[in-house]
Parts: sequence; C-alpha cells; structure tokens
Amino acid sequence: MTAHMNTGRSDRPRRSARAVSRRTLLVHSAQVAGGLALATWTRGTPGSASPSTDGDIEIWDAHIHLSGVLGTVEQRVDHLLRFADAMGIARLVVYMGTSFVYDPSPEELRKQNDEVLRAVAHAPDRVLGMVYLNPKQQAASLAELDRCVRDGPMVGIKLWVALPCSAPELDPIVRQAVELQVPILQHAYDRVGENLPGESRTADVAALAARHPDASLVCLHTGNDWERGIRTIRAAKNVWSEVSGSDPTAGMVEMAVRELGAERVVYGSDAGGRSFGSQLAKVYSAGLSRDAQRLVLGGNLRRLLRPVMEKKGMKP
Repeated sequence: MTAHMNTGRSDRPRRSARAVSRRTLLVHSAQVAGGLALATWTRGTPGSASPSTDGDIEIWDAHIHLSGVLGTVEQRVDHLLRFADAMGIARLVVYMGTSFVYDPSPEELRKQNDEVLRAVAHAPDRVLGMVYLNPKQQAASLAELDRCVRDGPMVGIKLWVALPCSAPELDPIVRQAVELQVPILQHAYDRVGENLPGESRTADVAALAARHPDASLVCLHTGNDWERGIRTIRAAKNVWSEVSGSDPTAGMVEMAVRELGAERVVYGSDAGGRSFGSQLAKVYSAGLSRDAQRLVLGGNLRRLLRPVMEKKGMKP
C-alpha cells in the first residue's frame, strides 16, 4: 500500500532514533496482526456501505489527503476506501485537495475545497470533509468557512503551514470555529533544524489554545518529535494529540495516553502519504485497554464532531 500512497513530500518526518529490539518488534507485530485480523474486507462498490468493525469499536481516521493517490477525485476516494475497508475503518476525514500548496491564494483555497466537497458528495456515508484555510488570506478564509461549513457539509477546519498558528491573524477564524462548534486541526512539527516557513510548532498550538480556551484544537502529528510535543501540549486541556505521520515507533501512543489521558488522543493515518496499517499498528501495539482503544480509534473524534454533525442532521 505504501508504494501506491506516497506523497513524496519534502516535509516527510525524520526517522526516529529510538531503537527497537528484534524481540520487541516480533511481539508488536503479533499484536498488530491480531488486531488487524479483526478487520473485515467489504466486498462490492467502495463506499457503498461501512465495513464490519471490531465489535463496539468503530474506527474513524482523522487525517486523510487526496494527494498521493492517482485518478480523479472520485477514483482517489474509491482507492482510499478499498484500503480502509481492508483495515475495518468506517469513516475518513478528508482535507486539502489533489495537490499541496504551502501558501494558497483565495482561488487555490476554493479549488482545493471544491475537490474535498466532491469527495464528500461521492461517498457521503463514509467521507467527512474539513475546510482548508489560510490565515494570511483572512477574508477569503472566513468566506470559505461560511461556504463549506456554515452553509455546506464540512465539519471542521484544517490549517497547515502558511502562518504559525500562534499569530493573531488566526483569532477571527478561531472565534468563528467556536461559534460553529467545529474543531480546528492544526499541523505542527517540532523539527531538529529550522521549521518550514510559516510552520507551527507544538508551542504555537499551546499558545493558541491558551488564548482561546473555548476552542477545540487537534495537534496533528503531535509535533512529530512526539515526546517533546506531548509534554508541550499536556497542560492545554482543549488540545487533543493526533498520532499520525511518524514511523510506527513503539511508545508514542503509550506516552500520549499516559500523559494526556485516553480522552485526548486521536488516531489518524496521514494517508495517502502513509499507510493505514502502519499507523493503526501504533494503536494496536500499545497495550491499551478496550475502553482506551475505543476512544483513540474513533470515540474522541466522534465526540468532537458530534455538535456540528447533529446540527447538520448527520449521524455521529
């Protein structure tokens, strides 16, 4: 799967230096295999029905892109859903269009959001959309927020690397998000060297959360340097740790649950840049209780999205 779903992006996370023994790897592989064996392949038309899930655990993937997959928007959705079905994933949260643009113009924002609207329309029972915004384009972003969320089917906000999220330019967007009762998903990386221009660190996410305690923020990748990232957001009770994007290193989910509580940890894959299986492995191999797995794999995301989904008549 990874060979067919690789974005080749320049911001690909660095490989972790944590060493994993052969015995540990074998144990974790067995745990992952046991967990994934519970998933059921859904035959038939992709997106026509939710796949069978693991008893009372319904998996929602908080981090999906249309890039890294070939074809039209609709073909890309079908491709992603085939792999999601194999992994027992019920819902995909999609944001950004078929190409990545670091500092999108108003026209580019609209184009990318239109592509996500097409993805939602193609598989409305399986795909949820988040509106992609650029805080440097404040008027256009607020207009897109109204078009796609207030007046459209999208259920949240995605922010990437145009501007560090601690900047005051984000305040009008966050205030509107609170009014609409939608979460903000913010990319954050704590790089060893310099960050990309405009790229947020986990400290930026914590600063924004402190300024807007009534907002709900999801820290995507938990900074990639997750040991530092978890500690940075620990005191910000309105920030959730999302565990996608890094290599499936032992310890990430374990530490996030231990330090933040299972109620503040969200599963995501970052497909098509990463495979579903490698990212689910981090959760299945973490030795979590059944209740904690239920929260991380979908329960927390469903709780964050429930207010806006219920307002739109959608089943959370």
